[in-house]
Amino acid sequence: MSAAVESTGPDARTVLGRVRAHLSPGLALVYGMNGAGAVESCGDGARIVLSDGRSALDFGSYAVTLLGRGHPEVLRAVRGELESMPVSTRVLANGTTAGFAAELVAYTDPGRLTRVWLGLNGSDAVEAALKLARLATGRTRVVAVEGAYHGKSLGALAATWNRRYRQSLEPLLGGVVHIPADPGAVPGAFAEEDVAAVIVEPVQGEGGVRALPSAFLAALTAAARAHGAYVIADEIQTGLRRCGERALSVAAGLRPDAVLFGKALGGGVQPLSAVVATEELYGPLATDPFVHTTTFSGHPLAAAAGSAALRAVEELAPRGERLSGLMAEGLRRIAHRHTGLVTEVRGQGLLWGVEFGPHGAAGDVLLELSRRGLVVSPCLGQPEVIRLLPPLVATDEEVEEALDLLDATCAAVPDEFRSAARNASDDGSAPRDRLPEDGALTGPAGGPGTGAEGPATARHTASGASVPGPCRVR
Repeated sequence: MSAAVESTGPDARTVLGRVRAHLSPGLALVYGMNGAGAVESCGDGARIVLSDGRSALDFGSYAVTLLGRGHPEVLRAVRGELESMPVSTRVLANGTTAGFAAELVAYTDPGRLTRVWLGLNGSDAVEAALKLARLATGRTRVVAVEGAYHGKSLGALAATWNRRYRQSLEPLLGGVVHIPADPGAVPGAFAEEDVAAVIVEPVQGEGGVRALPSAFLAALTAAARAHGAYVIADEIQTGLRRCGERALSVAAGLRPDAVLFGKALGGGVQPLSAVVATEELYGPLATDPFVHTTTFSGHPLAAAAGSAALRAVEELAPRGERLSGLMAEGLRRIAHRHTGLVTEVRGQGLLWGVEFGPHGAAGDVLLELSRRGLVVSPCLGQPEVIRLLPPLVATDEEVEEALDLLDATCAAVPDEFRSAARNASDDGSAPRDRLPEDGALTGPAGGPGTGAEGPATARHTASGASVPGPCRVR
C-alpha cells in the first residue's frame, strides 16, 4: 500500500478472531485476504488507514463514500443534531427530518415527486416502494430486469436477479417477473392487466456496471403507463451525481413515479435511504401513516447528515465532471495496454466497471490492488467485473495514483491468465470501451470540467482544502 501514516489501530488478530467467532468465519476469511491480515482503522477523504499503518485509496465501499470519509460539513451537521435532539420521540414532529424531506423533494423532481419516505438502507426503500405500489393499485405483479440487484430482504430479493441469493429461500414474494433489457421483451410482461409496478436501475451496479439501453427504458416506462403500473427508479447507487445527474431517470425524461436513493445519501456518516414519490403512489401512506413504519425511519441524525450531503454533492458536482473525464481517459488507456486481460471498460461519472476475460482474474486483481493500496468493490452479480467508485473529494493526483496502481497490477497478472484470455477470444480484438454513448442513459459523461484542484491531502473541506485530521499521511 502507499505511504505510512500516523495511526494506532486495533489489533488485527483480535478483530478478525471476533469476526470469526461471532459474525461469520467466511467474512473473517474475506476480510483477512482483502487486508493482507490487517483491518481498517480510520479514514479521511479518499484514503483509509489500516491497523498496520498502511494507507490505501478507497475507490470502493459499494458507493457509500461519494463524499469520502469524514466530510466536515456532514460531521458538523450531525454533531449539531447530536447536541440538540439525537433521537426523535416518534410521537412529535421533528424539524430536522421534515426539513430534509422538503430539501429532498426540491432536489429530485419538484412539482412531480412531492412525498418522501425515509429508511436506513436500500432494501428498506425497495420494500417501501413495492408495498406502496401494491397498495395503490390493488395488484401484485412486479416487472424487474435480468441482472438487477435491489437488495436481499425478502421482498427486495424477489426483484433481485442473482439466483445465488434466491434459490434457497424460494418461494419469495410472488408475482415478480424478470425480463431481458430488450424492447421486444416488454409487451409480453404486460399481457395481463395485473402489473403493479416496474422497478429498474438505470445502470446496473452489481450486475456489472451496465447502462440499460434508453430504447428499452423508454419502452418499459411507456408500457407501464399504458397499463396503469407505476415506475420505480432504483437510483440507490447511481443517484446523487454518482453518474453525473441528480437522478438519471429524471434527467432522461422517464418521469418515474418514485426515485429511490441510498448509499451516499447519508454522506458516508449515517445510514440513510429514501423513497421520493408522486402523490398518487404515496397515497396509501398519506391516508394511513402507519401502514409502513420502522422505529428509526427518519432518524434526526441521519436527516441532518442527508441535508448536509445534498449541499456538499452539489458544491462538488463540477469536480465530479473533471474526475469522470480523468477516469474515462485512464481506463481506456489501461484497457488497450492490457488486451487479452481486460476485455471491456464501461461506466460514466464516478461509477466504472473493468471486466476481465480470464476466469478468476478479477478476484486476483482485486486482492492485489488492495495489497498495493487501492480498495475497489467486486460486482456480486458479475464476478468477472471490478468496480471503481472514486469519491467526489478525490484529487487529480489521487485519481492518477489509482489508475497507476491498476495499470501496475494488470501488468503483474501471470502470463497464463493472459494466454487463456487470448485463446478464449474469437477474433483477438481489442477490449471494448463502453463509455456513455449508443443511447445509454448519461449524466455529464466526463471530459474536463471546472472544479477546484487541491493538494493530495488526507482530510478535506467541502471545497477540497486540507485541515488537520487523525489520519495524517507522513
